[in-house]
Amino acid sequence: MLEFYDPLAQDKGIRMRLHGQVTVQGDQLMLRRAASNLLSNALRHTPKGGEVRVELWDEATHVCLRVCNTGPAIPAEALPRLFDRFYRADPARSHAQGDHQGAGLGLAITQAIVRAHGGQVAVQSDATHTCFSLNLPHLSKRL
Repeated sequence: MLEFYDPLAQDKGIRMRLHGQVTVQGDQLMLRRAASNLLSNALRHTPKGGEVRVELWDEATHVCLRVCNTGPAIPAEALPRLFDRFYRADPARSHAQGDHQGAGLGLAITQAIVRAHGGQVAVQSDATHTCFSLNLPHLSKRL
């Protein structure tokens, strides 16, 4: 996935970093879609010269995928609604460089995919970073 997004990152002057490696059982296309949604959002909201970091690690009962990007914070009051269908956070975070804004479905789709695999999603945001985390059990049920 990082190779796919690398040309866009280079065009925007964004560094992409990958740390770790994991294996998870599940629907490959759907899990790729979830990861793709997080990566495209991270690139969309990272300013020129920023960084998108993907971290993967294994816990006792689950694997973790975290996608973090530098850039403006998401307001705290918006965080609980980010996974709602059609919801868009603060307009200051929307496509400042003239990109077309999405329909507000990407994070809702990501959450549905992760939940269908028995996992959980989370988000944290502060003044310098926003991180989306996916936790997937080692033996995910098949869709």
